[in-house]
Amino acid sequence: MVDEELGEATIVYEDPDGETIEKNVQNEHVAYFQDHWLVKVGEDDEGRDIVHRIPATRVYHVERTVEKFEEEVKTIRDQVQSFTDDLRSRLLGGGEESEGESKPLSIDVEGDSNDERR
Repeated sequence: MVDEELGEATIVYEDPDGETIEKNVQNEHVAYFQDHWLVKVGEDDEGRDIVHRIPATRVYHVERTVEKFEEEVKTIRDQVQSFTDDLRSRLLGGGEESEGESKPLSIDVEGDSNDERR
């Protein structure tokens, strides 16, 4: 079922014959994954989604509603925060820190064994 509040998206891409295609779909029917834009174009007789995978190199642009963009930015921000928290935990050996506090971490990128900051 389509959630009308999510709005619409327009994807403009080049098909295999070199023609420019502009397709309007519900926001929830377009996604980016593994260097491809996935666009739901229908369902089969068993109710499974039929999806076109469009290589990112063939897509000229995708337009989406602002509300959806704000949700995507928040999702990306949350994913980056989760990744950095995990990375910090691994680099610091799982040491516990208070919420919101972090210890500076020096990484020797020059290979100078006389560096006192370690």
